Amino acid sequence: MTFSILYVAIILVFMLVALIRECLRPGLILFTAVVLLLVAGIINPEEALKGFSNKGMITVALLYLVSEGVRKSGILERIVFRMLPKKNATVTSAGLRFYPIVTFISAFFNNTPVVVIFAPMIKNWARKMKLPPTKFLIPLSYATVIGGICTLIGTTTNLVLHGMLLQEARNEAVAVEEGGTEGILLRYGIDGMSMFELSKVGVFIALAGLIYLIFFSKYFLPNERRSDEEAAEQDLAPGMSRHEVLLGNRFPGLGKTLHEFDFYRHYGAHVRAISRGGKIVEGDFMNMRLTHEDTLIIDADDSFMKAWGESRVFWMINRVGEYEPPMGQKKRWLALLLLVLMIIGATVGELEPVKQLLAQSEFVQTYMPALKLDMFFFVCITVVIMAWTRMFSPRKYTKYLSWDVLITIACAFAISTAMIKSGFADYVAGYIISLTELARHSEFGIYIILASLFLITNIFTELITNNAAAALAFPLALSVADKLGANPMPFVVCICFAASSAFSTPIGYQTNLIVQGVGGYKFSDFIKVGLPMNLIVFVLSVLLIPLFYHLT
Repeated sequence: MTFSILYVAIILVFMLVALIRECLRPGLILFTAVVLLLVAGIINPEEALKGFSNKGMITVALLYLVSEGVRKSGILERIVFRMLPKKNATVTSAGLRFYPIVTFISAFFNNTPVVVIFAPMIKNWARKMKLPPTKFLIPLSYATVIGGICTLIGTTTNLVLHGMLLQEARNEAVAVEEGGTEGILLRYGIDGMSMFELSKVGVFIALAGLIYLIFFSKYFLPNERRSDEEAAEQDLAPGMSRHEVLLGNRFPGLGKTLHEFDFYRHYGAHVRAISRGGKIVEGDFMNMRLTHEDTLIIDADDSFMKAWGESRVFWMINRVGEYEPPMGQKKRWLALLLLVLMIIGATVGELEPVKQLLAQSEFVQTYMPALKLDMFFFVCITVVIMAWTRMFSPRKYTKYLSWDVLITIACAFAISTAMIKSGFADYVAGYIISLTELARHSEFGIYIILASLFLITNIFTELITNNAAAALAFPLALSVADKLGANPMPFVVCICFAASSAFSTPIGYQTNLIVQGVGGYKFSDFIKVGLPMNLIVFVLSVLLIPLFYHLT
């Protein structure tokens, strides 16, 4: 083992421990790792900064703005509200009506806004129907996840891996121009992923997941009445209403107690209770240090929602009552039309006949030689139109971006490069391949390799962030494919599914944290209902990927 491999291994262990213990926000932890790799000369400054200009990372940032424009239109609430039963509802019949539509929506829409929009709506609806909200909220989160794995834009993880494929393909092309050998991606003609590349297997996973969520998950979900709901029924002062607010990453009081951070002075609201880990905190909650997993039960007047309803200080503000979207009807339909055109344009633009048409067009080659009709092209146009039509506030557009996620993604590219350059990825890939010699001599070996990659990635994503897990696993996938002399796409697709399948813990995925706060779930609730979901995705991924993605 060389010094470079050992150094990278130490940095990765440090990063994993820091992420698990939440010493800092994930973006800062990964940035620290990048700096340490830069100091040791494992990567150069250009490689350290390359992720900040990566097309995949910029696409993620722009999709946050598209999501905000569609969210403010209120069109999604109207669709789901019409799908919810108005009477004689059961847990199964309700799930049969709205889980599929939520899954479909999340295939083309960022998962977090979907859950932020629908969680309070479904909770209030369940109370009116005399059904326990706890039977619906975890499945809501899971339905968005299995929808997100079906398309390129369904989750940031897919876009991150798409960006990594693009970057590595460019690196291989540069190496060939400088007289080097052809890389594994160029050899198989891989240049990123198309819009529906993952749908080949993802649709089967989504269907199996929906069957489980609709017909079986209710037996693993809690049925008792939670204490946060009891807190919401206490008497209110005249002119006041009760809200549940989930603290966001930008909340300035994180790490402080309510004695140290005057919530009323900042937000004009009184904190009545704190819900953590699914339970109302008993005793002196004023001396508890606040974390981003806490939900505050507050009393506030109408001005609170107007001032902070769209702020990223809070992930979500839940108030009993209907919410009327402020956007006019024309803008609502324009938002939906833009979203549809963006998806269709990106899909059609990636088709081979369209690419050939552009390449053979004399006009295009003369006047627009750099034109490429991909997702980045169409999302840029959509954002500009939404900004100029005021679908989101153009003066406050930066607040809609999740900067920590973007920094995490950008740093992930540098860490992935370090794993490849140092030889660490090849070193670990050798151990994965050595698990079975069948990989070289039999068709069954591929299943063991895929299972190993899936489990490694999935364990990472349950303990740390999904994007960081994808960054750690991507170079392993390329190295395994290179050592086998095989098509790398099956291994990259496996990582896409594994990195998004964070079902067994609330910390593995942001949407799980949101529904934990809204539904008052315990950590054990996610284990009970999430492990079968992990097993479903694991088995179907390992069995189906070789059928749709050939090794040669």
